[in-house]
Amino acid sequence: MSILALPSPGASLIRLSWWGSVIFAVTAFAAAVGPDWLRWPAVVVALVLFAVGIITMLWAFAVAVERSRVDAIGVGGLYFGMGSSPRLVRQHLLGALTVQVAAGIGSASIQPFTSLAFGTLVPIFGIGLMGLWSARHGDFEPTDPPSSTDTGS
Repeated sequence: MSILALPSPGASLIRLSWWGSVIFAVTAFAAAVGPDWLRWPAVVVALVLFAVGIITMLWAFAVAVERSRVDAIGVGGLYFGMGSSPRLVRQHLLGALTVQVAAGIGSASIQPFTSLAFGTLVPIFGIGLMGLWSARHGDFEPTDPPSSTDTGS
């Protein structure tokens, strides 16, 4: 399977991650090198992606809490796919996250002390989508059943 193929399940989350990353990168760099009026669309895109990221992080956490009754879920496995997601999924979702980080820091560096600094919040979007993918589709180790020698105190 090539890196361009989207793995299933969760292809819609991967697609959303890439689309959000591309739209953000285009608007952020256009605002950084273009006229000042382009900053408004860039700020709106950045804040919308940040808000979506917060929602998906909380959604992922809620799904993970429910799954934690039977699966041992760690933060690294949940939000970064370490040991819980296939390599191709991690490449896509962490690749999109890398684009978000680079575009956010890059555009804010071109025009420092401006509204483009909001772009540094966008990676929450990528982390949230990785978390949601892992919470819904990740492969985690089962939790250890309580032993008969546990006294509960």
